[in-house]
Amino acid sequence: MAQSRIEPFCYRGNPSVTMLLNMRPIVQISLDLTEIGEAIRTAEMALRAGVDWLEAGTPLLLAEGLRAVRALRERFPSVPIVADLKTMDGGYLETEMMARAGANLVVVMARAHEETIRAVVKAGRDYGVQVMGDNLASEDMVAAARRLEELGCDYIVHHIGYDERRGLAARGLRAPSPLDKLREVVEAVSIPVQAVGGLSIEQAVRTPEYGAPLVVIGAPLAIDSEAFRTASGDVEESLRLICEKVHAYGDVPVKGGR
Repeated sequence: MAQSRIEPFCYRGNPSVTMLLNMRPIVQISLDLTEIGEAIRTAEMALRAGVDWLEAGTPLLLAEGLRAVRALRERFPSVPIVADLKTMDGGYLETEMMARAGANLVVVMARAHEETIRAVVKAGRDYGVQVMGDNLASEDMVAAARRLEELGCDYIVHHIGYDERRGLAARGLRAPSPLDKLREVVEAVSIPVQAVGGLSIEQAVRTPEYGAPLVVIGAPLAIDSEAFRTASGDVEESLRLICEKVHAYGDVPVKGGR
């Protein structure tokens, strides 16, 4: 039976009013791996280091399906789990399936149809999971974030894609960074924001200074982005230092632009 009623969240937005609330910074590790056993070992290491949330990354879900979420939930019964399936259609069913597998949070794309986003949000309410809206590849990243909040998402993922970054760099062009518009996204919404995509460790750790309290550590920070396996070196000690720095910020104001 999925443990979908875990309540690890210290903030829940109400898009109908302007708010100024505080949220303790959260460190989330993205398990962008392709094998359940390695994902569990990496998760164990990350939790020892002080990581707060586990993400079943898209490569892991593609390789292992919802078995990966079930395995993480069985091994870590009280840890919040993000299922990053990047839903584009079939929103209610996909959310229901992820919730029943044990996910606490699911991800829907801003580029999905409005009815898909509404369906994910409804399923989230029905099954006790929260919804992260991802603005990857949106023509107007700020407007997309605002729209996701208006449709009921609980969090915003401000995201510059892997292919976009690598493809532009290969052609000698500057790849955009999530930091380019992070302050604008934070100011445009009244729900917590995370910034994802090509950030260095130093940049990721500083995102709470932009008003984004959800810090994601993953490829290429703790995961080898070329081979999609755990990075070499003393990853646990690096993660411990990252967690200490992020948690030292204390409460981060979550402020809306409404």
